[in-house]
Amino acid sequence: MDKIPGNRRPIASRDTGWAKRSASMLAKRNVSPNTISVLSILFSLIAFAAFYLDHKTGRNNILYMLIAIACIQGRLIMNLLDGMVAVEHGKKSSVGGLFNEVPDRISDTLTLFGVGLLSKKMPYGMDLAYLAIILSVTTAYIRTLGASLKCGHYFSGPMAKQHRMALVCLGCAVGIWYLPVFYYLLIIMNAGLLVTCYRRLSKIAACLRKSDLT
Repeated sequence: MDKIPGNRRPIASRDTGWAKRSASMLAKRNVSPNTISVLSILFSLIAFAAFYLDHKTGRNNILYMLIAIACIQGRLIMNLLDGMVAVEHGKKSSVGGLFNEVPDRISDTLTLFGVGLLSKKMPYGMDLAYLAIILSVTTAYIRTLGASLKCGHYFSGPMAKQHRMALVCLGCAVGIWYLPVFYYLLIIMNAGLLVTCYRRLSKIAACLRKSDLT
């Protein structure tokens, strides 16, 4: 079931002990969800820096790839904890919706632009990265559009945020030995993003048609 009445992505790790303890600790220290959301940008900026440095050196650097993986996962953890602190610990704010969405779009842009740099020597490498950035923003727009039309949030893939970041992390692991993997990764991602946009739009259209019949 990928239709969500609220705006929280279904995440299995939300129920794990480490996540609950971390969210509780942050709440007790009065760290706001909005601050946690902004920290996700910092992690993505470091991941971008790792991609940029690897691009400048022109060789596969295991340290840069490991830093990128760690920071991409750090970004996702921040995405998890900001919602937990806001909802489970009652620290929502009037501008929380903005901090829930805007940092994600910045983080996606930084990460995918970095991937594009590592694909720059391949045909249309940067163009594929630009397309992935545009389509990533579009998937989020379609999701929020569905909510604005009272159809709820659709987080369906196959290339939702967590799927995109998992694919990039896999690319980093393979990229230690075979750097052109990022080029093929972008092709797969763009194809998946197109399917994701279509699926979400189809579900919203079905919801609206169903509303007409009731």
